[in-house]
Amino acid sequence: MRITLRNTLFKAMLGGTLLFGPVGCTNFLDEMAPSNLTADSFYTIPDHAEAALVSVYASMRFIGDGANIFSNNWQLLEAMTGTSTTETAQNSDLNNLYSLSHDGNTVHVVNYWNGLYRVIAQANQLLDRVPGITPMDEAQKTKILGEARFLRAWAYFTAVRLWGDVPLVTKPQPDATAPDFNPPRASQEEVYNLIVEDLKAAEAAGLPWMDVSGRVNLAAVKTQLSKVYLTMAGFPLNKGAAHYKLAADKAFEVVTYANANPSVINLFTTYEDVHRESQENRVEHLFMLQYNAVVASNPMDNFYGNFKPINYNGPTGTGSSVPTASFYNSYETGDLRTKDQEGYFYTTYFTNGTGARFNLGAPYVFKHFNRTANGTQGVAGTRLNNLNVPQIRYAETLLLYAEAQNELGAPTQAAYDALKRIRDRAKLTTPALGAYSQNTFREAVWRERWHELCYEQLTWFDMVRLRKVFNETTKGFDNFVGHVNLSTNKALEQKHLLLPLPRQEMLNNPQLKPQNPGYPN
Repeated sequence: MRITLRNTLFKAMLGGTLLFGPVGCTNFLDEMAPSNLTADSFYTIPDHAEAALVSVYASMRFIGDGANIFSNNWQLLEAMTGTSTTETAQNSDLNNLYSLSHDGNTVHVVNYWNGLYRVIAQANQLLDRVPGITPMDEAQKTKILGEARFLRAWAYFTAVRLWGDVPLVTKPQPDATAPDFNPPRASQEEVYNLIVEDLKAAEAAGLPWMDVSGRVNLAAVKTQLSKVYLTMAGFPLNKGAAHYKLAADKAFEVVTYANANPSVINLFTTYEDVHRESQENRVEHLFMLQYNAVVASNPMDNFYGNFKPINYNGPTGTGSSVPTASFYNSYETGDLRTKDQEGYFYTTYFTNGTGARFNLGAPYVFKHFNRTANGTQGVAGTRLNNLNVPQIRYAETLLLYAEAQNELGAPTQAAYDALKRIRDRAKLTTPALGAYSQNTFREAVWRERWHELCYEQLTWFDMVRLRKVFNETTKGFDNFVGHVNLSTNKALEQKHLLLPLPRQEMLNNPQLKPQNPGYPN
């Protein structure tokens, strides 16, 4: 659970300057030689607080770190959903995720645990030290602390949904004598209480509604809080109607602001804008992980087909995450999201990025494809993939509101309008409000979540909180336990609702026992 600040903070300074702009004070690097930094000596001026915050943001990029050959950590949240498969099959850990045979040694599981707790540790250090910095503008201090609490909540919300009961550490752990150096697991209820507390603090921190620099903003905080409430309303906490109302009300605050300020928050008019560099951190993108090729390039290239000449490198790509034909074919006829290069998939591209169009032979994920970097017909690419990775889009805010509001009894006009906006952009006809019952509207919203938010590392969490899985054949929803992933013809089991705890962590900290049900100790 420990984190060493000395190197991390100064490595983050480069990323902070490139991604968020200079942190300020011109004599910052003269304060103390990096080799002599400690937590006590570092947090002395406001610029130190800004630099520490940048380090927390930078740590979130662990999702793009490598997970052995032809794989990145983010594939943990895609491989198990059944909406993707692989064309390479050379990574045994990734294959174990696809086949639902992962365990506590699977590298993606281990890396996600370590990455999340690194974010938590850095946020804890900042939250502990920044309040003591004087003199410091109070508004600046409150904003930094609010952002850090959002980032800690982001990490804990991911962890609690993946592992259930997890260690709840809220203070720095400088060495092995610290009281929480080997912490026990806290109940999910306790973890969710901290998440809500952190997000409420972030909500009150004076953040702008949007922030084109990529820092946390009020729209992201409110949408995340809505998602947390919606999750708490269902499995595993089953908080019910009160939390559905909290979720609906919080999402509707964002919808209300967006309706009054459509140039600030809105759906993009085209799907192309979802993966256009010039639209990052704007309009529909409420929160993104920031990428800049000088620091770290976009890590989603495993969605490229295997050895297809789609960019300047000629035959390239690993194809280690590609759509299943069954999921691609599950979209309604005429859905713009399936149209080649206009939606979220592509079936043709241009030879070496700029030449003649050729057929890819199958649909591939276009949602994260960067034309600016890879080139497009007649236009050379920059070879610098600066595309950010979306975490929260306004499309999800609308669907959160529609789902939560419907759970309060029946679909309202406002809930219907939110769903219809998603379908209108896809060029689909939506039945009249009166044609829906509460149950048919519920499933209509769920289908849009599967089709609109696919390949954004969200689907697995929907499967777990709903205990339901979209059936590509029937277009209905199966119970989680027993649903067969058509990608591998393997059925989901009760144990798959949680991940196994990393084996090495359990050896290092015996207080983590017992292992999650169904996995070997």
